Amino acid sequence: MAAPLRIQSDWAQALSCREYVWDYVSQSSISGIFAAGCFLIKRITCLDISSGGGLGVSSSTDGSMKIWQASNGELRRVLEGHVFDVNCCRFFPSGLVVLSGGMDAQLKIWSAEDASCVVTFKGHKGGILDTAIVDRGRNVVSGSRDGTARLWDCGRSSCLGVIADCGSSINGVAVGAADNSINLGSPEQMPSEREVGTESKMLLLAREDKKLQCLGLQSRQPVFLFVGSDAFNCCTFLSGFLLLAGTQDGNIYQLDVRSPRAPVQVIHRSGAPVLSLLSFRDGFIASQGDGSCFIVQQDLDYVIELTGADCDPVFKVATWEKQIYTCCRDGLVRRYQLSDL
Repeated sequence: MAAPLRIQSDWAQALSCREYVWDYVSQSSISGIFAAGCFLIKRITCLDISSGGGLGVSSSTDGSMKIWQASNGELRRVLEGHVFDVNCCRFFPSGLVVLSGGMDAQLKIWSAEDASCVVTFKGHKGGILDTAIVDRGRNVVSGSRDGTARLWDCGRSSCLGVIADCGSSINGVAVGAADNSINLGSPEQMPSEREVGTESKMLLLAREDKKLQCLGLQSRQPVFLFVGSDAFNCCTFLSGFLLLAGTQDGNIYQLDVRSPRAPVQVIHRSGAPVLSLLSFRDGFIASQGDGSCFIVQQDLDYVIELTGADCDPVFKVATWEKQIYTCCRDGLVRRYQLSDL
């Protein structure tokens, strides 16, 4: 592979004693491919962008979340109610509702319009580390340090069941539609009528005990169990049969669900933990604990690196159309805008 294309930015000019600053920087030295911006907030753990691209949400170690304007970083709402760190946050498909999970073992649903907490789910015995939304959002999935993955009914604020009990922390979860060639098994009991959209779905679990587990979301039946080189931190689906999972020792495994015994490929760029993976166009975006964040595209013979984080871990990546957002331990949300790729 040829030398990577590095996107450089001078973020020091964006730092200020104010809580929120947006600085938009044109990258003319890269032939107009990228423009980038960032705004300063407290240390953040996760972020997401609404389906329409108008709003962003970010979670913090101070127990709060913030809703901001994606175009300029302007603060719109502050969501408060968790105790301790908020580990994960994401918008529902409507773009008007937010799902969050925290170290207080609570899963919450919020209105992005008035900052009210409309639902609180309780049942986990340890901090919630990741979540996934099933279809349009009548059901959601959570993964916890207590080793369980649970399916929740948003309408009735109740737990529909423990999908998996791993005996080891679940660091990442992902839900994806299964290819017709994949046998997900049949449920041992009739699914609840409150389960909506779980049929033909796979649930992927990135586990602390070096195992990557896949099972049928509705059937609860195992599909495969893959043992990696170290703890799995994150996972995502690329298609109905291809997936990615990242480990603590820097490996990115690409697996085919139809033949999961041996990986399709293993990508290793550094020994730093892989913290975030996101399907992007015909490739993916990955971020690591050494501050690296990069785009891999099948039709390009080079890797595009998104720089600016220095050596601080980049915890999460989100996209909307040609805009890429990252959050980092240095307290910055960075925006990279692709004008051409």
